[in-house]
Amino acid sequence: MARKAGSHAETTGPRVRAAAQRLIARHGYAAVSMRQIAAEVGVQAGALYLYTPDKQTLLFDLMRIHMEELLAACAALPAPADPCAALEQFARFHIGYHIDRPEAVFIAYMELRNLSPENFAAIEDLRRRYEQRLATILAEGVAQGSFALPDVRLATRAVIAMLTGVTNWFRDMGPLTRDEVAACYADMALRAVGAAR
Repeated sequence: MARKAGSHAETTGPRVRAAAQRLIARHGYAAVSMRQIAAEVGVQAGALYLYTPDKQTLLFDLMRIHMEELLAACAALPAPADPCAALEQFARFHIGYHIDRPEAVFIAYMELRNLSPENFAAIEDLRRRYEQRLATILAEGVAQGSFALPDVRLATRAVIAMLTGVTNWFRDMGPLTRDEVAACYADMALRAVGAAR
């Protein structure tokens, strides 16, 4: 099928993903059709299949790209030797990275149930890799006597859930700036793990 005039793979592909992300975050995966995504992009429905084989692959790609970019950004951080400094850095990074991506975060958590088993397994693997960064920080903190935790895995999930929740309510016009919110949450994360400071 021919592309619409003015449509180019390097620009239309990202526009397809962006439109799908907006629509799925707003209406849910099950309620969004390929025809709606095409209308949002301004192409014929059949043209979408030049960029993705089906809606399931599109959903998977949205989650995969989000997680791969998150992992790459996290890997670029320096690694403080002090567990308290490392946890503070992780908390500030997590909030700073996710606060601008509420749609991607919503999809990454709320639409997991709509992935095929193999796609679910692939996304869960990426999520585990990200969680492992925090789990390593917490385990090192326990080993050094900096943190007091009954279960590192439970604490990892609790801290990530707390930090991710910011995307549900934060607005730039609020009483606190991004940096102030990140600082507050970093402090709460340290308190939550019983940091000895």
